[in-house]
Amino acid sequence: MTAYWESTAPGAGRRPARADAPSDARVLSLNGTWRFRLAPTADGTGPGFVADGFDDSGWDEMRVPSHWVLEEFTPLAGGPARSMLGTAEGPLYTNTAYPIPLDPPHVSTENPTGDYRLVFELPDDWVDGTVLRFQGVDSCAKVWLNGTELGWSTGSRLPFELDAPVRPGRNVLAVRVHRWSSGTYLEDQDMWWLPGIFRDVELIERPPGAIDDHYVHADYDHETGTGTLRVDATTEAVVEIPELGIRMATGETARVPVEPWSADVPRLYRGTLRSTVETVELAVGFRHVEITGGVFTVNGRPVTFRGVNRHEHHPDTGRTLDRETMVQDIVAMKRANVDAVRTSHYPPHPEFLRLCDEYGLWVLEECDLETHGFIYAGWEKNPPADPAWRDALLDRVRRMVERDKNHPSVVIWSLANESWTGETFTVLRQWVADRDPSRPVLYERDPSYRDSDFYSLMYPSLEDLDRIGRRAEDTPDGVTPAEDERRRSLPFLLVEYAHAMGNGPGSLQDYRRIMLEHDRICGGFVWEWIDLGINAVTADGTAHVMHGEDIDYEPCGGRFNLDGLLFSDRTPTPALAELAKAYEPVRVTVGADGVLVDNLRHTADTSDLTFTWTLTDDGEPVADGVLDVPAVGAGGQGRVAVPVPAHPPRGTLVLTVEARTAADAVWAPAGHVVAWGQHVLAEPPVRPLPRWSDDGDRAPGGADVTLGPGTFDAATGRLVRLGDLALDGPVLDVHRAPTENDHGQGDLNDLASVWSATGLDRMLHRTDLVERADDHLRVAGRTAPTTHAHGVDWTMLWQPDGAALVLTVEVELTGPWADTPHRHRDILLPRLGLRLSLPSAYARARWFGRGPGETYVDSFEGSRLGTFDRAVDDLQTPYPVPQENGNHVQTRWLELTGKDVPPLRVDGVEGYPTFDFTARRWTSQDLQRARKPHDLRDSGRVWLNLDHRQQGIGSASVGPALPERYRVPRERTTWSVRLQAG
Repeated sequence: MTAYWESTAPGAGRRPARADAPSDARVLSLNGTWRFRLAPTADGTGPGFVADGFDDSGWDEMRVPSHWVLEEFTPLAGGPARSMLGTAEGPLYTNTAYPIPLDPPHVSTENPTGDYRLVFELPDDWVDGTVLRFQGVDSCAKVWLNGTELGWSTGSRLPFELDAPVRPGRNVLAVRVHRWSSGTYLEDQDMWWLPGIFRDVELIERPPGAIDDHYVHADYDHETGTGTLRVDATTEAVVEIPELGIRMATGETARVPVEPWSADVPRLYRGTLRSTVETVELAVGFRHVEITGGVFTVNGRPVTFRGVNRHEHHPDTGRTLDRETMVQDIVAMKRANVDAVRTSHYPPHPEFLRLCDEYGLWVLEECDLETHGFIYAGWEKNPPADPAWRDALLDRVRRMVERDKNHPSVVIWSLANESWTGETFTVLRQWVADRDPSRPVLYERDPSYRDSDFYSLMYPSLEDLDRIGRRAEDTPDGVTPAEDERRRSLPFLLVEYAHAMGNGPGSLQDYRRIMLEHDRICGGFVWEWIDLGINAVTADGTAHVMHGEDIDYEPCGGRFNLDGLLFSDRTPTPALAELAKAYEPVRVTVGADGVLVDNLRHTADTSDLTFTWTLTDDGEPVADGVLDVPAVGAGGQGRVAVPVPAHPPRGTLVLTVEARTAADAVWAPAGHVVAWGQHVLAEPPVRPLPRWSDDGDRAPGGADVTLGPGTFDAATGRLVRLGDLALDGPVLDVHRAPTENDHGQGDLNDLASVWSATGLDRMLHRTDLVERADDHLRVAGRTAPTTHAHGVDWTMLWQPDGAALVLTVEVELTGPWADTPHRHRDILLPRLGLRLSLPSAYARARWFGRGPGETYVDSFEGSRLGTFDRAVDDLQTPYPVPQENGNHVQTRWLELTGKDVPPLRVDGVEGYPTFDFTARRWTSQDLQRARKPHDLRDSGRVWLNLDHRQQGIGSASVGPALPERYRVPRERTTWSVRLQAG
C-alpha cells in the first residue's frame, strides 16, 4: 500500500476549494504556541501522539505559523535552545535541482517529520458546523482532531479545509508534517526549502445557511462607462452595494455607471453578501480584461506592466509574513513606481491580494507548480507529462483560482513555472477557461505556447526583445507552422528579466524604452523583489546574512537566493532607485525651451500631481517655483514653459523639474516624487590642458624629482607628494572585484573566471622611463600579469598647472588578450583607470556628478546630476557577498577632506571633462577575497580609483551578456585629470 506522503493524489478528506473573503463568521485563531517534536522519518513519533490523553509535556514549543528549521526549539524539560541554521537539517537552498533523489513519487526514508499538538478550548455557545482551515503547510500534512483522522493534503502554498467535528470545551488537534513528499516534486521553485505550518490555522463556524462560496462577476464597458455586476453563491443571499444603489439577490444582474478599477486608480465599491446567518464583505472592482489584435488590454487600454517578481520572504521567519510586512512591501513597490507583481512561483497569502486590490497593483498570479529539477533526467517522468499526476496538478490550479477569483487585481493566471511540457497543461488551461473566461492564461515554458494566451520568455537580450516587439523573432525549435503563426499573433510578456543579483542589474532603462516602443509588449517583471537571505550568526557571534553556500549540503543553489532589489532586511539596494526611474509613470523631459510631460499611466491623468522646478548652480539652489501644468490624460502629452530667471553661472547650471503627489495617498505622503527630469543649461569652460615641449632628459636615479607642487620617486615615477599631501601612485588599474553578474551563469558569460585565469587581479608594474623637462615629467612603463604575455603599455605625462598637476595617460594593450592559447576567449577589461593610495584620515567625499548612490555606465539614469557630500565609509554598498560597488560616473570634480590632511581635489580637463571615482578603505583585491562583509578590514589607507571608464554591471548572472556599448574598448586610449592638494 502506497504511503499517503508518496501518493500522486493531492490529498483526502478535504472540502472543496472556495473563495477566501472576510466575513462575520466566528473565527477561532489557532495560531500561537504548539507542542512539537521532530523525528527523522515519516513515522514521526509514532501513532500515539494523536490520542487525547497523550503526554506531550516533554515536547518542545513551536510557534505556529513558522518554519521549524528557522526556529530555536525550546525544550520544556530544560536545556539550551536548539537551532538548525547552517546545517543540513535546517533551511536548504537549491535553484533547479531537487534536494532529494529524483525518483518520483518516492522520497527517502530520511524524511524529517514534525508532529504538532495543540490543546484548545471551544466556547460553549459554538454552533454545530465547523471548518478547520490551514492556509499553508509545507510539504504534506495529515490532521487528527480528538483522535479522529480528518484528512491529509499536499500543495504547500495553497489552503486546504477540513470538516472539524469539534466539541465544547477541550479539544486536541494533532498534525503530522513531512518535509519531503510527492508534493516536493511539484515545488522546485528556486527558493529555500522550509517545512512547517507556516501560514495561519483557524476554526471557522459554519452553521446551516452559511455562504460556503461566492463568485463576483464585475465587468466594465469602457465605451459606455457601465459596470455589470452579478454575484453567484452557494446559498440564497442578498447583494448590497450602497454606493451604487444596488440591492439584489444572488444570480441577478445589475448594470450601473461606475468608475473602473485599475492599478492607477484602484476604485473599489464596498458592500456585503448577506445570508440568514452570515455576512461576507465585498470589495468590488469593475474591470474588463481582453486581448485584442495581439495586444493585452484592461478597460479598453493597453497595459505595459511595470513589474517585479515577488517571493514571500522575511530574513527571520521565511515565508511566514505578517500583514505589516506585506504593507511595507506594497508601499515600497508603489513608491518605486512598480505597478505589477508576479507571485513567483505560487499564490501568496490571501491578505496580500486584498492589499493589492486596495493599494492598486496588477497581479499575475502563479500556481504552486514547478518541476524544474526533472531537467536533470532529460524531463523523463515529468509530472505534467504523466497522467498519474493529473489530479494533483488540476487540484493546485483549482485551489488557486477558486480562492482568488474575486480579486480585481488578479488579471492573469499562470499555470506553472519552468515545468517544460505535457498534455496535462491542456487540461489545466481548459479548466481555467471554463471556470473563469474573464482572465487570460500564461504558461511560458512550452515552446509551442499552445496552452498560453501570451508569448513569453525569460532574460532575452535587448536586440531579441526589440525583434519580438516587431514580431520578427526567430521561430522556436520543434514547433509546427500553425503553432508558430498563432504564437506570433500573441502579446508578449517579459515574465522575468534584469536579474537583480548583487550589484545590478544594468540596462533597466534600455529594456523599458523598448517595451514602450511596441504595443505587443505588455511589460515585464524584474527578478526579483527581495534578497532571500536568512539572518544568522557565526560561531563567534558575528551577525551575517546566510545564503546557499553557507550550508554544507549538495545540491546547492549557491548565492542565487541573493538577487533582489531590496536587501533581506528590506533596505533598498541602489538598483531600486534605478528601477523607480525606469518605471516612472510620467516622463518629464526638460529642455532649454520648456518641459515635455508624457503621461504613461494606464488610467489616471496628472491632476493628482504638482510640478515644481529648481535651478541649481554647482548643486546650490538659486531659484525655484511651481509649474502650471494642465492635466494630461492617460497616454497623453503636454508641454509647458519654465520661467527660469537669468542667472550668471559660477559652475554648472542645472534645471530640475519634479512631479510630486499633490495630496496624501494610502502609499505615500503629499510631496512624494513620482518622476523627475533634468537639463544642463550652462557649464563653465573646462580647464584647458597645459602646453608642453618635447624636450626632456632621463631623471637621475636614486633621487626624488620635483615638478610644480609634485614630488616623484625617480626610480618608479610615482607621485609621492602633492603639496603637503604624502601619497603613493597612481598606478594603472584594470581590475575590479567581480560582481555576481561578472561570474555569469556556469560557464556562460563567466568574465570573473577569465579575469582570474589571466591574472587581472595580480598585475605587476614596471617603469621603463622617467623623463624630466622644465614643463613636464613623462613616465612610461608596462603593467602585466604573471604567466601571460598580454599587458598594457602606458605613458603618464605630468604637467604643472598653477598649484595643481595635470596628468595625461595614454595606454595601448599589447599581446594576445585571450584567456589561453587554446580557448581564445576575449578578456573584457573590468576597468581602465588609476589607483592612488591616500592617508586614512580622509573621511569625506564631496563631488559634482551623478549621485548620491553608486552609478555605472549602464545604471545611472536614476541618479541625479548635482553636488553630493558623503562620508567615505558611506560610499560603499554593503552587499551580503562583497563585490565591486560604490562607483560614480560622470563626475566633474571631486574633493576629499579629513582631519590633519589637505583637501584633495580632482577635476576633469579639456577633452575629458568627466571621470568615474571610487573611494574605499580596502583594495579591490581585499574586496575580492572577502566572503562576507565582516571579512573586510580597514587597511589603514584610503584607496581612490579615478577611472576613464569602468564596464557596466549588466545582468549576466542569469541574463544575456553585457551589451558591447557598456564594455571597455581594448584600444589605444588617452585621458586626463587634474589633481590639487590644499
